[in-house]
Amino acid sequence: MSGFKKFLLRGNLVDLAVAFVVGAAFAGLVKDFASSFITPLIALIGGKPDYTRLAVSINGTTFPYGIFLTSAIAFVITAAIVYFLVVLPTAKLIERLDRGKEATERECPQCLSEIPVKARRCRYCTAELVPANEVPSYHPHRP
Repeated sequence: MSGFKKFLLRGNLVDLAVAFVVGAAFAGLVKDFASSFITPLIALIGGKPDYTRLAVSINGTTFPYGIFLTSAIAFVITAAIVYFLVVLPTAKLIERLDRGKEATERECPQCLSEIPVKARRCRYCTAELVPANEVPSYHPHRP
């Protein structure tokens, strides 16, 4: 029973559960935003984007492709909302906050792995390196 208790209380599982709950709430928020603002704007321009009644029949079998088309349009609208109102502003904010920070890692010139700036040897390919703060600056007219 103690193993099961450890499993349930492990940080990753709790983090995953919290992320799921917050994600579900956020999905509802984005859906409601699209329903309240984006869909009416689209309706003003080109009519209501509801194609659920579209279907094609082949040999007596009906293929209701309009349901998929409506879902695809809703997905694109939702993805655009998330990208332009969440992802892009968050990326800009993180970029602005990280402007003054000094780099802590650099790329190994041999294997291209990320290694600490002060490393003298790559932890992956074991190549000997000159620490980044001791690298001589390159000047094209000096040997």
